[in-house]
Formats: sequence, C-alpha cells, structure tokens
Amino acid sequence: MTKQILSVMALSFILSSCGGTEPKATEETTQEEVVVEEVATEVNEPLTVVIEANDQMKYNIARIDASAGQEITLTLKNVGEMPKASMGHNFILFQKGVDVQAFAMEAMNAKETDYLPASLMSDIVAHTSLLGPGEEETILFNAPDEAGPYKFICSFPGHFASMQGILFVQ
Repeated sequence: MTKQILSVMALSFILSSCGGTEPKATEETTQEEVVVEEVATEVNEPLTVVIEANDQMKYNIARIDASAGQEITLTLKNVGEMPKASMGHNFILFQKGVDVQAFAMEAMNAKETDYLPASLMSDIVAHTSLLGPGEEETILFNAPDEAGPYKFICSFPGHFASMQGILFVQ
C-alpha cells in the first residue's frame, strides 16, 4: 500500500513538473515585445478597394473602413452594359460635413465636367472620372486624418440616391 501511495505521489510530481509553466521573460525580452507592438500599430498597410457600379444604379460596396492617413488604392469598375450617356458612373469621396444632396443638385448642371461642379471641387477628397460600360479607373489617395464617416456617391444625375456609401476612418 505504501508503494502504491509513493508511486501515485511520484507520478503526480512528475506530471506537475512537466510543462504547464512558461519560462520567465527577461526585462530585455519584454522591452522587445513592446517595441514590436508599437511598430505594428504605427504602420498602416496600404488598402486596396475595388468597387463595381452597375446598370441597377448600385455600388457593390457601401462601407469602406480605413485608418487615418492610410494610403488607399481604389478601382472603380463600371460592370454595366448601358451607354455612358445614360448610365455613366463615378466615385466621389467628400470632405467631412459636406451637404451631399446640395452637391448632387449642383452636379446635375455640370455635364461638361462629367458632373463634377468646378465651384465645389474643394468639397472632394478624391474622385474618379465618369466611366462607361466596361471601363475602370484606379485612383490613389490617403484617407483623411480626422476620424469619422466620409460619404461617397456617384454624381451622375439621379444616381446619388441609391449609389452612396461611407468611408469610415478610425
């Protein structure tokens, strides 16, 4: 019986001493880990976004998330088949607080500049050209530095009501 108790105790000792404990981190290791974490949060990887616009006056994406100042490569593809004159699409990202409806109303009168009113260009962070069927355009810009929502639309007459979304900057 004593042998059995000793055997159980020895087995318990062996099992409890195997694994389960992590080696203690030295002060040097801890500092290295902190530095790595700081670097990871400071560096923003570039963001690549592809948005499709179609003949049903819809974007396939309604929200884009980005970090403040993050580099964004955005490609707009018009995947529709209707002619540009009746179903052209663009992408316009606005500064924070712009009255999108007022912009869209003004844009209706700016056919000669592809529905980008020259008097309101300061309201725009980034934009594409007006694209016809099968066309695509890639633009490069940085997300605004201030956190919050930034609206984007298609400014072709009548499209902004159903072709809009948000770039949310964190």
